Amino acid sequence: MTKTKNELIRVIPLGGVGEIGKAMYVIEIDEELFVVDSGLMFPEDEMLGIDIVIPDITYLEENKDRVKGIFLTHGHEDAIGSIAYVLRKIKAPVYGSKLTIALAKEHLKDLPAPYQVKFFEVTNRSRMNFNSTHVTFFHTTHSIPDSLGIVFHTSEGAIVHTGEFKFDQSAQGKFRPDLAKMAQLGEDGVFMLLSDSTEAERPGYTTSEAVVNDHLAKTFHSAPGRLIVALYASNFIRIQQVLHQAHASNRKIAIIGKPLEKVVDLGVNLSYLEVEEDTIIPIQDIHKYNDDELAIIATGNQGEPLDALDKIVRKHHRELKIKDTDSVLITFTPSPSMEVQMFHTMNNLAKAGATVLTSDKKVHVSGHGSQEDLKLMLNLMKPKYFVPIQGEYRMLIAHSKLAQTLGMPKSQIFIAEKGDIVEFKSNKVRMSGRVQAGNVLIDGSGVGDVGNIVLRDRKLLSQDGIFIVVVTLNRAQKKIASGPEILSRGFVYVRESEELMQESANIARNVIEKYVGKETFEWTNIKQEIRDTLNQYLFQKTKRRPMIIPIIMEY
Repeated sequence: MTKTKNELIRVIPLGGVGEIGKAMYVIEIDEELFVVDSGLMFPEDEMLGIDIVIPDITYLEENKDRVKGIFLTHGHEDAIGSIAYVLRKIKAPVYGSKLTIALAKEHLKDLPAPYQVKFFEVTNRSRMNFNSTHVTFFHTTHSIPDSLGIVFHTSEGAIVHTGEFKFDQSAQGKFRPDLAKMAQLGEDGVFMLLSDSTEAERPGYTTSEAVVNDHLAKTFHSAPGRLIVALYASNFIRIQQVLHQAHASNRKIAIIGKPLEKVVDLGVNLSYLEVEEDTIIPIQDIHKYNDDELAIIATGNQGEPLDALDKIVRKHHRELKIKDTDSVLITFTPSPSMEVQMFHTMNNLAKAGATVLTSDKKVHVSGHGSQEDLKLMLNLMKPKYFVPIQGEYRMLIAHSKLAQTLGMPKSQIFIAEKGDIVEFKSNKVRMSGRVQAGNVLIDGSGVGDVGNIVLRDRKLLSQDGIFIVVVTLNRAQKKIASGPEILSRGFVYVRESEELMQESANIARNVIEKYVGKETFEWTNIKQEIRDTLNQYLFQKTKRRPMIIPIIMEY
């Protein structure tokens, strides 16, 4: 605890609740404001054309002079993926472990901040002092090394953010958790716990990585031909297992995907990955080896494995085509919005003759704690107040119910949505309003310039197509000079719908002639009536509602 009495404490999720990914949490202690994580989320099905989704940081921009630091729990995209976008708007130092900071700096190479960002590498022994609090850290077990829990010490007790975690008795080295430190925090007094809820609906303990390693060993030795392993680019523990098993089975490794190449180079240079000499070969050299001497690790442009698999199975990859002797090992679970794409890709792999090995518990092990892991964290921390985070709403509810089974009163558990304020003031903790929060959509180089209206238009275009009416007017003679000409894409096959097109042109002509004979007329009124009358006619004939765009020119 701090000696100075803290009068105001707020916890505000700007992302990571009610969703998977896009983690961002504001810890506000008196006048100082701290940010935990700055993640991204991959787009849902209805977000047509969107590349990534990041949190709305309007609240941070409004309070940018109070932001004292951005603290990163680990190096996955859901925790650091929006850091470059945030640092363009907010000037703040960044704190994280050695590996996490190195990965965050990679993001800034592609999208530099307008000032020199200060990075501070921290360990489980670090202590960062501020006016209202001091911050400490503890190691957790996750699928990437150097993952941290973050602790803000206040006069009321510790505010603990667990990061993403699980408990694995076989964890070693940089994956080993600080169990003693977690227990000590609980003994000293945890005021509020923010804990990972991703697997809160899954009973039992999360399967040990040792089980996966044994399964990989059997697969690498028994696969008759090439072995293609699909994984997330930031899953260090899986990458390391694949590198070890490739060496043990006398296979060479080829890497597909720029993000994966960067991660492996970084991991090797910083000693987070061990790779035997000559194990990794260029993808261009795979033809120099027999199929049973090869393993290929694949991931996509955003680090998503499906991108690479889809490209390979469609025969769009220059160096790699699927053979009927190939075995494809899928070692990840897709996000809910990507499940359809995954099964479609698996079907295409099977059609191409490959043997697809996937997602039983021996192949996929979550990086997140299941119910018994979550109970252990709650028992270690013994928090006075609890805020489930990092999960869809039903997961937050499941985590809340777990805490209640351990005897925690429901009144001391807060299920927060994006923007909700969990506030301690005048010796009471309560929900006290909201700040602006939501999604900012990234489409190419555009940041936030695609909103609900644009998405609605894209959805309409994808469903019923576009219907364009082009006409040229002679304003002096008050008559139509040419047209109306009808252009259609994605609506009907024009050659088989000549009658529909002709009648549509007649309807548009009647509307225009009604207006052009007048002394004055408004373009807006003409266009709107063309839309309304054609919309009614086309729906009556086809039961479809294309996007109707009138284009009127004059001379």
